[in-house]
Order: sequence, then C-alpha cells, then structure tokens
Amino acid sequence: MRKLFAQPGFPRLFGGLSTSMLGDSVMLLVLSMWVKTLTGSNAMAGLTFFFMVLPALGAPLLGVWVDRLPRKAILVWGNFASAAAVLPLVLVRNADDVWLIWVVAFLYGVSFVVLPAALNGLLKELLPDELLVDANSSLATIKEGFRLFGPLVGAAIFATVGGWLVAVVDAATFVVAGLLIATLKVTETPAPTQHAFREEVMGGIRFLIGDRVLRHVLAGLGISILVIGFFESSIYALLDAFGKQATFAGAFVTAQGVGAIIGGLTAARAVRRLGEVTTCAVGLVALAVATIVCIVAPTIAVVLIGAGICGLGLPWTFVSFTTLMQRRSPGHLIGRVSTAVEVLLSTPQAISLALGSLLVSLLSYRQIFAIIATVILLGALQIVVTLRDRLHPDLTYGDSEPPTEPQPDAAGPPPRTVSGVDP
Repeated sequence: MRKLFAQPGFPRLFGGLSTSMLGDSVMLLVLSMWVKTLTGSNAMAGLTFFFMVLPALGAPLLGVWVDRLPRKAILVWGNFASAAAVLPLVLVRNADDVWLIWVVAFLYGVSFVVLPAALNGLLKELLPDELLVDANSSLATIKEGFRLFGPLVGAAIFATVGGWLVAVVDAATFVVAGLLIATLKVTETPAPTQHAFREEVMGGIRFLIGDRVLRHVLAGLGISILVIGFFESSIYALLDAFGKQATFAGAFVTAQGVGAIIGGLTAARAVRRLGEVTTCAVGLVALAVATIVCIVAPTIAVVLIGAGICGLGLPWTFVSFTTLMQRRSPGHLIGRVSTAVEVLLSTPQAISLALGSLLVSLLSYRQIFAIIATVILLGALQIVVTLRDRLHPDLTYGDSEPPTEPQPDAAGPPPRTVSGVDP
C-alpha cells in the first residue's frame, strides 16, 4: 500500500473517492426510509431501489460516452452533477413530493453506472497494472468501513433534523470529491476514431465474449448472483427463527461489515499470492461456507460468525474480479466493458431479488440458504473447472506475458501499455 500512495495523484483521487463514498453511505438508506415515512408503504419504499437500479439497463449506451470522453473530466463533472441532483430533496415536504425522491434515486443510479466505469479507465491511466489490485482493495476497505456507521449517521440526521440536511451533506461530499479529483495531473490517451454507434455499443460485450478468462469468471459470478439476492428476503425469516426483532438485522450487517473490512485489507495480498481467478473462486467458496454456517447455527452468535465470513468473501470475490477486468481490458474499451459487466451482473441480481421474495413464503430459511450455498458452490466450480489452467497467479505481476487467448477485433486503436506492462 505504501507504494500505491506514493504514486503521484493517487492520494488525492483516494481522498475524493472516499469523501463521496461517505456521502453515499449516509444517504442511500435515507431515500427509502424517507418514502416509507411519508407514505407508510413498504411497496413504495421498495420502488426507491427499483429506480436506483433502473439506469443499469442503459449501461452499454452510457459506456460508449465513458470511452469517448476524458475519464478525469467525467469524474469531476459527474460529482458536481451528482451534487446538483440530490439538492432537490430539500424541497420534499409530504407524500405528494415522493416523485422527487424517486427522480433523485434514478439519477443516483446513473452515477453508479457512469462514475465507476470512468474510475476503472482513470486507474489504468494513473497506475501501473501491478498496483491496480491495491487500489481496488483500499477503496473496498474504506467503502465497507463507512457502511458500519454511515447509514446510522444518515438515519440519525433524518430522524432529528430531517432529510433535507442529509441531502445538503451528501451534495457537499460530491463537491469536495469533484474539487479534489480536478487537481489531478494525468495524461489520458486520446479517444479513438469513432465508429458506428451500434458497433461501439457492442464493443464491450464482444470483448467479454471473446476473452476466455473473463467470460468464464463472469459465468461463475452470474450463477452465484442468481441466488445471492435471496439473502435480502430470507434474513428476516432467519431472525424470526431465533426470536429476534427485525431491528436485529443491524447487528447482522455490522458483523458482515467487520468481515468485509478484513476482506478488503487482505484482498490484495490474496490476489498476489493466488491470482485473480483463484481468489475470486475462493471468495465464492467463503460465501457458500458462510451460508452453511448460518444453516447449522445453534445460536444467533454463530449466525453472526457466518455473517462475518460472508463479509470477508465479498471483497475477495469482487476486488479480484474488478482487477482482472481492469488488467485484461484494453484502455479504449474499459468503459464499455465495465458497463457491460454492470448489465450482466445486475440482471441475475434482479431475478434473484424477485425470486427470493416468492421463495420466502414457500420454504424455510434453512431450505433457502441450502439453495444459496449449493448454487454458489456451482458458480465457484464453473470457474475452477473451465479455468483450471489459470488456477495460479494468472498473469504474474510485473510479467509482460500477454493473454494467451486471441482478442476480438473491437472498435478503436490497439490498447496502449501502462508502465511497460501489456494489458
């Protein structure tokens, strides 16, 4: 990590991203809480999350513009635009104004698609490949750390002062983030010659299909995410079985957050030692083991241990995959690849949320958790079996060996090298 923070510009980028993450952690729970308070409807509160994930459907279109425009400028102006987008919340007074909350939720969803895609591209410009995993790990750690207290702070401000102050605080964090990122000095690769728009939209999908490693890892993740959403609907059934109130879910989330911080701190070391492919598979196995612990748990204390193991597995899974995607994707395609991944992983997540809501009325939480553990293990097995030749550090850091698979022909010039390492 010391070498990472010695890289010119990264400390300011990290400071800006950390500030906006703090604002996100304070705000996100408040949006649905606000709708619930104004309307008394669980269904309308749930619609808030629907509007937040809706922009993911248009992610490939947004990805084209992420690749056409300078990534630093997208991050700077995107943070300023996000600040402007949340300020209309100060006008919310009663149930007639719920539509304003939903508009803000939708715009938040747009930022969740555009800003991470631009960040992936900027990190490739700013850092050598061997430090990408450290950057992803440090960002995951700070994000999970904020989740331990950010939602509680947001709920406290909402309950004592009102949602308008949460909106102002969130907008301020976006402005600070934009100002910090604006001070970065980075030379970005010029945007390639533009091809037909439809051809550019499909560039990320074509690359993912053509890259054997990313294709199979994505398949394993997609299989797993088909059931991970079951947790959302069945966690309260688990608490009922142990005689706990719904508010005890906060303890579960806290235990998961502690595990996630440990996972974030150790993810970079795991990737260096095992490689991205193996670390991703091990992370999925950890999620399955955590689920099994919850199935056999005789007490709620053991359930919390399972929650901690689950938290540990999440950063290992997604830090390793994000690093793999960043390193294998050409710089001129990274925006479209990132947004294509967003669609490919959001779709099974939406299916799992819907299916989980149905299963919780038909099966016990132990039966649902058994399904979750089995399917996640199948996802890990898919990665291990199809990529058994990659179950070592798949591209040793500092090694200039290119991927052995032929890369598909995509719009734009050949990828540039980053610090002498071929993507």
